[in-house]
Amino acid sequence: MAGAAWTDVRAAPLVLVPVGSTEQHGPHLPLSTDTMIAEAVAARAADALRPEAGGQVLVAPAIAFGASGEHAGFPGTVSIGHETLNAVLVETVRSLALWAGRVAFVNGHGGNVPTLDAAAGRMRAEGHDTAWVGCGVPGGDAHAGVTETSVMLHLAPGLVRPFGGVTGETRPLAAIMPELVAGGVRAVSPSGVLGDPAGASAGRGREIAAEMVASVVRRIGRWRADEHGRLLDPAAARP
Repeated sequence: MAGAAWTDVRAAPLVLVPVGSTEQHGPHLPLSTDTMIAEAVAARAADALRPEAGGQVLVAPAIAFGASGEHAGFPGTVSIGHETLNAVLVETVRSLALWAGRVAFVNGHGGNVPTLDAAAGRMRAEGHDTAWVGCGVPGGDAHAGVTETSVMLHLAPGLVRPFGGVTGETRPLAAIMPELVAGGVRAVSPSGVLGDPAGASAGRGREIAAEMVASVVRRIGRWRADEHGRLLDPAAARP
């Protein structure tokens, strides 16, 4: 979409809007990790959706700042907070609604989830045909561990620094949540990693990225959302 002229845009297209963050991802991954993953998943999903979409599928420029207050203890993190992110998401939908058909946010950062729930729910209540979907995979670790490191080795290996000596907090997220809420990520993990990047590989990242894209395509293709505007996975409903 960023490279298109207005005359290239056909009537009422489906628009995918990647939503990421600019935040620390350990000493080995770039600050743009969440945004890059959301952009890549959205672009690949759009390619897969176009043959069946019956119209145009556009990928908007990414929203690269999110709600990242839990990472504020690390230099490089930029957080706009939930209130401002909510306003950005709401006004993005209202503006797109003047010419777009459906709008799907493709989210790469877990900290954005409460705001996406609130904004998408509000926009749907206003009558806008919008929803959101995440880029997570079942069994993935929380932050800058083997999951994200593998995906970044696949997407942008030149941006991944050596991680053989990187250690993170490997306890389950539920076990560290009270400390994390009280003191942020730095209180539980000096490296900023929640998980363990050991064993990450580009091949594993290719498989994880493909799983992310397939899930997003299924959800957008079916277009059934819960009360928060989260798109449901039809595969999850199978016996």
